[in-house]
Amino acid sequence: MSYILFDDVSRKSLKPLTYIRPVCDIHIGILTIREKWEKYLGEKTSTLTEEYLSVKFPIEFSDSMILINGSVCPTPKLVEAINNLSLNQVLICNDFVIAMKKTKEDFISATDDIDKVEVEQDFIKINNTWDIFAFNDKAIKEDFELITKGRKSQTLSSTNNIICGENIFVEEGASVEFASLNAKEGPIYIGKNAEIMEGSVIRGPFAMCEHSVVKLNAKIYGATTLGPYSKVGGELANVVIFSYSNKAHDGFIGNSVIGEWCNIGADTNASNLKNTYEEVRLWDIEKNTFVPTGQTFCGTIFGDHSKCGINTMFNTGTVVGISSNIFGAGYQRNFIPSFAWGGTAGFKLYELNKALEVAERMMERRGLEMSIEDKNILRYVFNQTLKNKKLR
Repeated sequence: MSYILFDDVSRKSLKPLTYIRPVCDIHIGILTIREKWEKYLGEKTSTLTEEYLSVKFPIEFSDSMILINGSVCPTPKLVEAINNLSLNQVLICNDFVIAMKKTKEDFISATDDIDKVEVEQDFIKINNTWDIFAFNDKAIKEDFELITKGRKSQTLSSTNNIICGENIFVEEGASVEFASLNAKEGPIYIGKNAEIMEGSVIRGPFAMCEHSVVKLNAKIYGATTLGPYSKVGGELANVVIFSYSNKAHDGFIGNSVIGEWCNIGADTNASNLKNTYEEVRLWDIEKNTFVPTGQTFCGTIFGDHSKCGINTMFNTGTVVGISSNIFGAGYQRNFIPSFAWGGTAGFKLYELNKALEVAERMMERRGLEMSIEDKNILRYVFNQTLKNKKLR
């Protein structure tokens, strides 16, 4: 049996976060969606995604396969229903496919001979970029239970001020000194070799993954997630930060998603509430227009490999594409395309060779080498950007 996580139509509305990854590799809660499934299933997964991503994220066939919607987060009930599927049965909910069981032959021939099994929706499904921070509270709580069940936390230092310590779990190698941790409203998870520096004040639900760092005197409100090897400072509220990204200095970001390999300049602020208290509309890259979010609080969706300079100001509901470099005084526009260089004074194209050079340099600083597959993915998106402005 092999398990394959597939992209559904939601990958289009999840741009720019799906430009360089399948939907299942989006971070929400403590784990990525793929990591959640692999932990529940006890098996590795492969991926059915866009052709340009398939070299890095290949599909692995077998005689018997279960295909699972990569935008759906697992629950025990859902995993049980999927494992009970018979050949050519399809698990559905509200007219979308959650999972199906196929042989390799049936998959290739795409037979219509299927039997539908319906379930109620008591799980998280990511359809839009803002769903990531909107559902992060629930996702952290579910992941916390999954990861910590039957395990014992490391002991926190007596220098810390702790509220509801039974809802705090500390992994091996983590360092926390002279911090205030309040887990009354939700759990706090501190990953392996993570560090919370002195003077930080944190309210749950909160998750920091392995080797992440909270800088001195940071103020963090739930529900916030810090991905592996990320560094944060200043003030955050309901923010999901992917791996290897930095917001290391003062400044406020709320109700936002920050992709991988991003750097947020000192004193950058991102508005998350309109002065009129109206519903926030957000730019949809695929539809090439602003769409309603249903959210009163909505900050910034920040694409992978993008950077902004010191004192950058983002309007409520701003979308930034991938590999952009933003700077300049005053409020930035609500949509900044991929591979853009500039700011309030105007933008020009961020040349591919320069963007790759900066990406390589940032990865080298973390002791990593940029792979040929990663370069080709950025090259593909860059070329599509030139061909079709809507993709920017």
